[in-house]
Amino acid sequence: MIATISSKGQITIPGSIRRAFRLRTGDRVDFRVVAPDRLELLPHRASVRALRGMVRHEGPALTLEDMDKAIGHGGEP
Repeated sequence: MIATISSKGQITIPGSIRRAFRLRTGDRVDFRVVAPDRLELLPHRASVRALRGMVRHEGPALTLEDMDKAIGHGGEP
């Protein structure tokens, strides 16, 4: 498939490609140069590691047993 680059440097990804790769508005894509004359466009899928540090816990570290008990009590330790 061929796409045209707009004056703003934008490319419209054809609908069939968006559906095949489940791309939605706001999704990110990764451009990779794989050879001097070859480019790959890949869906950017964030790693689970990107979630690290999102939730803060104040107080002493909990054991797995403490976490299991909290889950059993609806989140209360």
